[in-house]
Amino acid sequence: MIEIIAAIARWFQLTANMTILGSCVFLAISGTADNKLIEPWVKRIERLFPWLGICIIIGLLAILAVTAAQVTGDATKAWQPEVWLGILKDTRMGHVWIGRTSLAIILLGVVFYLRSTERKQWHYSLCGFFAILPLVAGSLVSHTAAEELSLITVLPYSLHIVTGGVWLGALPAFLYLLYVYFKKENKENTYDRDAKTLTEFSRVAFLAMLVVIATGILVSYRNIDGHYAALVASLYGWLLLGKVALLVIILSIAANIRAIWLPNFVKSKTNAAAVVNASGMRRWIRVEYVIALALLMLATVVANTTPAKYAVIEEWPFPFRFSILATWGPIEVVTQVWIGFAIFIMGILAIFVGRARKWNLRKAIAIPLIITSSGLAVALPPISIEAYPETYQRTPVPYDAMSIAHGASLYSESCVACHGPQGKGNGILSRTFSTVMPDMLTEPHTEEHTAGDFYHWLTFGMKDTEMPGFADKYGEEDLWDIVNYIHALSRGYQSRILTPVIVPNKPYVIPPDFFYTAVDGGNGLLQDFRENKSILLVTFTWPQSKERLAQLSQIYDQLAAQSTEILAVPMEELDAETTAQIAANVPFPLVIDGASDIVASYALYRRTLTRPDLLGMGTNPDHMEFLIDRYGYLRARWVPIGEPSGWDNVDLMVQQVSLLNQEKQVLPLAKMTID
Repeated sequence: MIEIIAAIARWFQLTANMTILGSCVFLAISGTADNKLIEPWVKRIERLFPWLGICIIIGLLAILAVTAAQVTGDATKAWQPEVWLGILKDTRMGHVWIGRTSLAIILLGVVFYLRSTERKQWHYSLCGFFAILPLVAGSLVSHTAAEELSLITVLPYSLHIVTGGVWLGALPAFLYLLYVYFKKENKENTYDRDAKTLTEFSRVAFLAMLVVIATGILVSYRNIDGHYAALVASLYGWLLLGKVALLVIILSIAANIRAIWLPNFVKSKTNAAAVVNASGMRRWIRVEYVIALALLMLATVVANTTPAKYAVIEEWPFPFRFSILATWGPIEVVTQVWIGFAIFIMGILAIFVGRARKWNLRKAIAIPLIITSSGLAVALPPISIEAYPETYQRTPVPYDAMSIAHGASLYSESCVACHGPQGKGNGILSRTFSTVMPDMLTEPHTEEHTAGDFYHWLTFGMKDTEMPGFADKYGEEDLWDIVNYIHALSRGYQSRILTPVIVPNKPYVIPPDFFYTAVDGGNGLLQDFRENKSILLVTFTWPQSKERLAQLSQIYDQLAAQSTEILAVPMEELDAETTAQIAANVPFPLVIDGASDIVASYALYRRTLTRPDLLGMGTNPDHMEFLIDRYGYLRARWVPIGEPSGWDNVDLMVQQVSLLNQEKQVLPLAKMTID
């Protein structure tokens, strides 16, 4: 119930604010302030302004009360002043509310000033400007609250709501003009100006809708962030699709008015013809306005619903999904998709052909719809693949060294016999199967399917193959650990192009996170260094790496001065005496707890272009070094056994660290989960 009241309160104040803005724009376009006699429709609109200004303030008070109830979880505290004060003092929403309410009060003052003075054209522009300010302030809450405030993040939201207000808020004024037009006497005296006003506003509304659509696409793209499956599997997605459907209906009505009714009204040669066209246009605009109010209600709900990018898809509702990654390869697939796309484009072009040839409404809708639907029917089937309820589940287990190491042990226990020790599909039992085992190492198998797909197969088995399910043998976390390990296998192979030299501004490899404890008592996560330091992760054996550790000790201060930390991880368990000896001679942390998991997971990144290591069980080098930037991406790597020339030249290493420090963030912080 609280959520419903909150939505109504937001919708109420937003509608009032937009109506003042849109009406002021309409009045400024009309030029009525230049007349000594104020027309009846203008009087009706101006009489609404003070009430609308009061409605904005009432709506904001209701929003604050509802927020108090939501924050405390107690509806009885909705009207308690001390709760309000706490919200206003201690929350960002409270600070924004104070700004919005202050601007709403100023707007109300401007409205009273407008009503009390002899109108000039600039008065409407002034009032419209002050009506914009509460709308812009309102854009600082909802989804923008989850982002870093900047002009780039706030501007699309602000433009979206302001230009929407210019269009939607002017519709009542548009209706008043048409209503009063054929009710008054001496219509000929204002016909030319009325026709000009409606024509000019039509142009302004057209531009406003273009901005609404463009900013809507941008805002939606940000809130989806590649998680397109959530469009049909989350509340946000369904609401957004509903909003788009209403917008399409509104645009169709607006196009009908702009292409037929308005031109007919402008070209009316008699009063009777003008009245008929005004009546028809008013009827359609009333329908448009009602749908627009419903759209605005949906928009207020969408703005306060968890965005698709954060939505958790517990269960995918369809037995299929579309994936170009998994299907794009056979020439027949490519050919069929392009043929379907061409047919779809022909359907779009048919819309313009229909307008040019003046098809009737039924024909103008049916022909493009049939052609575009046929195009989709041809293009989509070849890129569809089987999906499961778990397909779009996000991995609940972090992509970290502990999970990968545990997954590796479970893989060795239950999967090696079929899939082979390195996931190439060449296990001993694979020769007895009727189906070809996938190569999960060198082929993009893991990229073509979601983590949820793998989880489903591991849980229930794979239909029409010999692969069994392991739900009875392993728990949910165990199965997700195997999924993490499989993806780590693939990522490790794909990272073989890494060298001791970074590729500037080209991060793409996300290494596993890990928790560690050092001999000196220090501990933490790899991601704790985010945005502060780069990491040189050194996995070593003793005493083979003794000279290298000494070399790194000599340049440690130089690296530390460039915000780079060294973490040394022994590949084998060391006795207490050796551990103490190494720790006493190196100035950087020597990892003891968590070392085995780190070594096991980072060993998957051992391959180089010259040493792919694809045979047998694989051979782990006795020394490896990884350079991880401050945004969490693995940027360079030195494997001495595969690349004799590398960071033994410490000047080269220092140079790479320096280059990393000069880079700006070009990608979001590396995610510690897989999708």
